[in-house]
Amino acid sequence: MTDLRHYDVIVSPAITEKSTMASEYNQVVFNVARKATKPEIKAAIEALFGVKVRAVNTQIRKGKVKRFRGTVGRLSDVKKAVVTLAEGHSIDVATGL
Repeated sequence: MTDLRHYDVIVSPAITEKSTMASEYNQVVFNVARKATKPEIKAAIEALFGVKVRAVNTQIRKGKVKRFRGTVGRLSDVKKAVVTLAEGHSIDVATGL
């Protein structure tokens, strides 16, 4: 396991239309560090938000190639974690509660 602190593991909440629809199923989506493992993500969410995590699913979205004024660039890869919370627990990503 790597030595990441809780605030280093969770980069930001992923607020999209799809992640908003996942909240109906007691799921929250976060952008996480590329080196973070599922147990580290689970421990960070439980420690920072005080909730019980039932499952963590991760995926790595490969960066796209973009062009700006004729110059070709590439966006960085992003690791996302879909965190399923136990019944009765919730996280409001807008306020962090």
